[in-house]
Amino acid sequence: MGKHLSHSDRIKMETLLNKGHSKREVAEYLHVHRSTIYREYDRGKYIHRNSDYTEEERYSSDLGQQKHDWNEQGKGKALKIGNDRELAESIENLIVNEKYSPEAALAAIEKGEKEFKTSISVRTLYRYIDNGIFLKLTNKDLPIKGKRKAHNKKVKVQKRASAGESIENRPDEVKDREIFGHWEMDTVKGQRGTTKSCMLVLTERKTRDEIIVKLQDQGAASVVEALDRLERKWGEMFYKVFRSITVDNGVEFSDYEGMEKSSLKEGKRTFVFYCHPYSSWERGTNENNNRLIRRHIPKGEDFDDRTDEEIAYIENWINNYPRGIFEYKTSGELFEEELKKLA
Repeated sequence: MGKHLSHSDRIKMETLLNKGHSKREVAEYLHVHRSTIYREYDRGKYIHRNSDYTEEERYSSDLGQQKHDWNEQGKGKALKIGNDRELAESIENLIVNEKYSPEAALAAIEKGEKEFKTSISVRTLYRYIDNGIFLKLTNKDLPIKGKRKAHNKKVKVQKRASAGESIENRPDEVKDREIFGHWEMDTVKGQRGTTKSCMLVLTERKTRDEIIVKLQDQGAASVVEALDRLERKWGEMFYKVFRSITVDNGVEFSDYEGMEKSSLKEGKRTFVFYCHPYSSWERGTNENNNRLIRRHIPKGEDFDDRTDEEIAYIENWINNYPRGIFEYKTSGELFEEELKKLA
């Protein structure tokens, strides 16, 4: 029973296991001791994500053969990335620790100052992750991309009138994203019945730049107070940077007069527009950026104890995240460019 497994044996093992045979049955078929099969299984196991996003542990004959070959040569863990461990570690750090997607991780590496021995494509990177090539990176570390719901863009009848101006009266320049300074505003809430605070999030439609403010409660007065603080912070620039704000019909946004009224001068500081009811897609920029927040604060988590410093970190992370829609420039870079134009 001292037989070593060949590549052909490993392929047979993978086929038998995928058909539901036990490791004992595989050992009998290949005429090896069952401990050989258990050791080989550990060498080639990986987490496989199915099309319905369920996960299961599987055995890969290719991965098992790679590890066997590298162990034979005394070279340790197999890496197909041109044997470039520094590149592999950088990818792992960006995806596992910095919560980047594979696309964003490769874009950040390409833009960075560090030069590596090799480069890989996004498709290749996904294949490496699926095959368990990395030491610390698996499919579990990837942002979950569920099926997007098809939006029924038929406007539903509203049971009560919006307090302020309807989105139907919003200027076309806002819809077309051609002019800087038009924002969407939303709240991100924590565990229902437990989290008293919430996060007020503002997303600039053209650049996708994000502002996150933690509110102690979910009341309309707290929203107005947060906008007052923003106005004091930005001063005269506020009126150029915050031309309009689009919100939903939540109770926290019911004080449209308070949100629009300037705390520093007579008259309005901005214009507030209300979406149609049950039409979150009308604030699609908000919705997309909220998904990035959820990489750091999962839905249903109590974040009452999150500090302002932690919230500022998430805001900075989002604004420095490479965006595919901008050819992997960041929202922060684009926002600064727009501010320079105003100056």
